[in-house]
Amino acid sequence: MADAAESPLQLQMVWPDALLDRPPHVRVAEGYHLRTYCPGDEPRFYAVMALAGWPGWDDARLKPWMARIPPGSWFMAVHTASDQIVATAMGLHDHSDQHPFGGELGWVAADPAHTGQGLGMAVSAAVTARLLAAGYRNVHLYTEQWRLPAIKNYLKLGYIPYLYAAEMPARWQTLCTALDWPYTPQTWRSDL
Repeated sequence: MADAAESPLQLQMVWPDALLDRPPHVRVAEGYHLRTYCPGDEPRFYAVMALAGWPGWDDARLKPWMARIPPGSWFMAVHTASDQIVATAMGLHDHSDQHPFGGELGWVAADPAHTGQGLGMAVSAAVTARLLAAGYRNVHLYTEQWRLPAIKNYLKLGYIPYLYAAEMPARWQTLCTALDWPYTPQTWRSDL
């Protein structure tokens, strides 16, 4: 087995069947508000992505993702006083063999200057609720093992690990220990 830190396989999480009729509650910190994408948001979106560790976004890189966003599924957290976008998350149509007619929570990013406000959680909850309202029944996300705060947020929202490869139980056991989260693989989705 490859070392978890070196594995080319991304972690996956899914919204559990038991919660399909119970979307997460969207909470926004005082001094911020949520809205959906508006034309002209792109430059600030690129800046937030770079601040969050994903540099290199531009119109060409965004174009294929835009084609996959169901209407009303790209959320922005805005600092109300400055009217500046400070967090973002996309809802994406993501059909695959693992996720037929899948809806993906993707590209969650926040400006580190606004850490501690729960903005990543807010945009993630908003996207999840929107995808469920749009009829998606296979809502999922992909993430990297080193994104511990994001993974903990996804767990708190209600997402569960997806054990789709033999190395996943061990990787999730390590993560649960690091996050002080119960290791309960019997309640997670498994294709093993």
